[in-house]
Amino acid sequence: MPDADTSDDLEPALAEKAAAARASLEERDGVLIAFSGGVDSSVVAALAHDALGDDAIACTAKSETLPTEELDDARRVADEIGIRHEIVEFSELDNPDFVANDGDRCYHCRTMRLGRMYDAARERGIETVCDGTNASDPGEGHRPGLRAVEELEVLSPLLTHDISKEEVRAIADSYGLSVADKPSMACLSSRIPTGIEVTEERLSRVEKAERVVRQWGFSQFRVRDHDGLARIEVASEELETALDPDFVTAVRDRLTDLGFDHVTLDLHGYQTGSVSPAADTDADAAGEPLVEDVFATDYPTK
Repeated sequence: MPDADTSDDLEPALAEKAAAARASLEERDGVLIAFSGGVDSSVVAALAHDALGDDAIACTAKSETLPTEELDDARRVADEIGIRHEIVEFSELDNPDFVANDGDRCYHCRTMRLGRMYDAARERGIETVCDGTNASDPGEGHRPGLRAVEELEVLSPLLTHDISKEEVRAIADSYGLSVADKPSMACLSSRIPTGIEVTEERLSRVEKAERVVRQWGFSQFRVRDHDGLARIEVASEELETALDPDFVTAVRDRLTDLGFDHVTLDLHGYQTGSVSPAADTDADAAGEPLVEDVFATDYPTK
């Protein structure tokens, strides 16, 4: 990892915030970071590693909702940082409330995931669990996962020191982290509309479908699973490519082979939160703007 002193690369006010966050971590005997390999948890891991060295551990929870590519990314970024990295396993599918996929799915998931983090921390003689919640998160609408963070008293250095998402990216860039510009990545269960049970079969076919689309060169996209109907969303600038007849035929055949009964392309393009609860009008569980349910829209027929 680049030199730990990143202050010269940051605006003075942000450098002061980063230094304060680092100093607060130095006061701990050790910390375990709930580490996804995304930009937020990566910055916390980098600050903690600077502050505590080997007494900081990045811990990734492996489950059916985590794409294999994301786990690989977490390993790679931990290596960039130089922090000790450990992987623990659990299954959200053991929780009937999570499987039911109600409006609090993210709360149930985060409670289990952070609970597993605390178990791992205690096994290693560590009392403090950190996460990557930043100062932009609380103001971004319905965020049931944040309730779990508060209830379990997880330490959120970015939030405590008023570091916004934009500032997180600036700090990541100052560290030279490859994830500085990485888009937010919601777990695979976010591809399944509220009210449809989350099952291993659905998670697996979504992961495989998105791997196929990614291999064809698309960068910003989702494959939503509407109980056997695949709804593909791609970024507006990639929509023309997705409408190519050869791609249409290929993706239809490949996704049908994966178990989807119908394969569709959403002409609205990529929109975060498009299968989230209707009440979540401001933001999805990843903190991004929501859109209306695309299947609840009335279109003119004449």
